[in-house]
Amino acid sequence: MSNNTFQINGIDIPAGRTTNLEIELPKLYNLPAVISVQVIRGKRAGPTVFVSAAIHGDELNGIEIIRRLKQLSILKKIKGTLILVPVVNVYGLNTLTRYLPDRRDLNRSFPGSTKGSLAARIAKIFFDEITKKCNFGIDLHTGAIHRSNLPQIRTNINNEQTLELAKAFEAPVILHSELRDGSLRAEAQEYGVPILLYEAGEALRFDDTSIKIGVKGIINVLQSLGMLPPRVKKRYRNPLIFKQSSWIRATEGGMLRTVKGLGDSVKKDEIIAFIDEPLGEKSIEMRSLFDGIIIGKSQIPLVQEGDAVFHIARSDNLEVAEERIEYFQEDAIERSDIFGLNDEHSIQ
Repeated sequence: MSNNTFQINGIDIPAGRTTNLEIELPKLYNLPAVISVQVIRGKRAGPTVFVSAAIHGDELNGIEIIRRLKQLSILKKIKGTLILVPVVNVYGLNTLTRYLPDRRDLNRSFPGSTKGSLAARIAKIFFDEITKKCNFGIDLHTGAIHRSNLPQIRTNINNEQTLELAKAFEAPVILHSELRDGSLRAEAQEYGVPILLYEAGEALRFDDTSIKIGVKGIINVLQSLGMLPPRVKKRYRNPLIFKQSSWIRATEGGMLRTVKGLGDSVKKDEIIAFIDEPLGEKSIEMRSLFDGIIIGKSQIPLVQEGDAVFHIARSDNLEVAEERIEYFQEDAIERSDIFGLNDEHSIQ
């Protein structure tokens, strides 16, 4: 692969140089808007990879993951090209909302169109200027508003390449996820650019453990791709791989009193929460429909009938799943040392 010529937004970026640039977006009420991009090019040839965040404007963890990633001195040793896009949906970030001003979901608008809606036009710009120029991508997300996700990689586990990279990331969980029409992952896959989707934490909140796992996970993937020197000590954390998951929904509205939390194992018919009548004494039990691990959970203590409350990944071997999740939870404490509290620019 040639490492001599690379261009974004009409700007030539030589090998061995880090360049900050802005890509102009459609104006909002005639006010300018841009996507800020940092391109880090190594002197030696290698793959081109993008890392994007805040396609949904209220998902903030990814912004901090990229901010911390940019500070790591190991990136000076990079081969190939790394493109960092901390905020894709700048409009949603400004208003702390998931969607765009036209109420469309940017992650259902790819590959976009120059003559379509605002969402379609932004999607087209990002897809043409970033996605199409890459060999691989990592897209950073959180749970929706009032929902939190256990750190997890979502990918097609039937694709050997993405499965191996998902394992390299070393999030606690890998969840098989079918492609959705109009999503960045689906359209990029169609174009031949595989993408890992990292889901961790909650909208409008920072979760330090999720952020640390995300930063280290990106470094792990870049090492796996040969873009960074391999780790000296080869200690690998094998994530749990789940093929199926389901949301458990409220059968009635009321006050939610949870018994189980993120990362907890649950057995079929085990009580996981109660829904209490706000003005009375009635209490409804919520039970798990199968054995599994809680990978997503509502964080608000109010539910309506039909609300999704627990996202549970189905497990055929709950004992192994419990041990593996416990290992990752204990390891989260150690991750603070991995990044070197006395030197935020170091990584081992």
